[in-house]
Amino acid sequence: MKLTLFDLDNTLLAGDSDFQWAQFLIEQKVLDREVYEARNIEFYEQYKAGTLDIHEFLDFQLKPLARHPREQLDAWRSEFIQKKIIPLIAPGAHELIAKHKLERNLCVIITATNSFVTAPIARILSIDHLIATEPEQKEGQFTGRISGTPCFREGKITRLEQWLDEHNLTWLSFLESWFYSDSLNDLPLLKKVTHPVAVDPDATLEGHAQRNGWSIISLR
Repeated sequence: MKLTLFDLDNTLLAGDSDFQWAQFLIEQKVLDREVYEARNIEFYEQYKAGTLDIHEFLDFQLKPLARHPREQLDAWRSEFIQKKIIPLIAPGAHELIAKHKLERNLCVIITATNSFVTAPIARILSIDHLIATEPEQKEGQFTGRISGTPCFREGKITRLEQWLDEHNLTWLSFLESWFYSDSLNDLPLLKKVTHPVAVDPDATLEGHAQRNGWSIISLR
């Protein structure tokens, strides 16, 4: 058995779904532009620089989910996917996924972005398994808090190993493993797999990949 892991934002997507979701809500006047836009941009820059406080960001990102009924959130999400996400799917994403599925690899998207935003994206990309940051829910409504460990940096390893255990698997279950990512934030998990692949990488990851002989590809 072989394992293939895909980061989502700026990897399979030529953009960031987390950032775009907040911008979409601003455009819909659900969030106040003056209050939220600068903060959204600030968090995104921190993420790219590797300095993001994930708990501070999730407090910003998940609180709006708690302010609206689930039916309204679902309606906004459907429009968001059509308008913002489908145009962002990287041109080479479907071909890369199809290649690994043809080889009967176990394919998983693993992303820091919350599962409310990313679950329909995984379905569009025909990937059955998603490991994402989980927003807490009570009686079908979001609380604005996180459930469990954020799927970010070393947390991606924690969440992946929990997921493997739930499926009666371990790292030793796989002869080979791949992880495709663009970000320096994913260096902990990239170092765990047998085939780390930098996809349209940021400068830090590109330098690390070059020094260590990792594959570097573009899906754009």
